[in-house]
Amino acid sequence: MRDWQSQAHVKHYCTYHVVFVPKYRRKSIYGTLRKEIGGILRELCRQQGVELIEGYAMRDHIHMLLMIPPKYSVANTIGFLKGKSAIRAYIKNQEREEKRQEQLRLAGL
Repeated sequence: MRDWQSQAHVKHYCTYHVVFVPKYRRKSIYGTLRKEIGGILRELCRQQGVELIEGYAMRDHIHMLLMIPPKYSVANTIGFLKGKSAIRAYIKNQEREEKRQEQLRLAGL
């Protein structure tokens, strides 16, 4: 039996199967990033009022089953998730890249 969600004037069961794919389908989702991305997406869904029912990260894409309330547009919700998760991943990677560049510079390479 479905678990219907309810708001002030509506009952709904709006689930969407969403797949995020990196540019050129690069196999870049592995190791610590694979573990971190789940937490990042879970937190962003919570902030947006979206329920992340299930999710799975493959090496070259991410599957998610989302329950998006009808008061939110699907396109805006997905745009929010993609935009905010990409910014966070970029910032984390940028810090690592700067440390790596500094080590190379100190080593004289």
